[in-house]
Amino acid sequence: MKVAGLGFKRDVTLASLREALLAAGGPEGLAAVATVSDKADAEVLQQLARECGVPIRAVPAETLAKIDTPTQSELVAARFGTGSVAEAAALAAAGPRARLIAARAVSQDRTATAAIAEGDGA
Repeated sequence: MKVAGLGFKRDVTLASLREALLAAGGPEGLAAVATVSDKADAEVLQQLARECGVPIRAVPAETLAKIDTPTQSELVAARFGTGSVAEAAALAAAGPRARLIAARAVSQDRTATAAIAEGDGA
């Protein structure tokens, strides 16, 4: 199963989310999109999920904090306890033996990040 993890600022646009997703490899073959639980109900994320025809997987911040990521942002680490929300959400939602197939990609306006992981979904 292939999952796109998304991290984004509250004022993100649909265009920025799309741009980050495309930079990470695009929506082809995705089974879900994932993000931190407190942002999973964002309308812009729901729009992207509908466009891609996939569900949204909400990942608790406590779960994200336990995941080591190759990309490290000091700001994100201070807030969420992980170096990259996008990478951690993708890994968490793709299953316990998931691996990143696309590290964090950032939109040009820096309001959205995306990463893609593949795993067994268990």
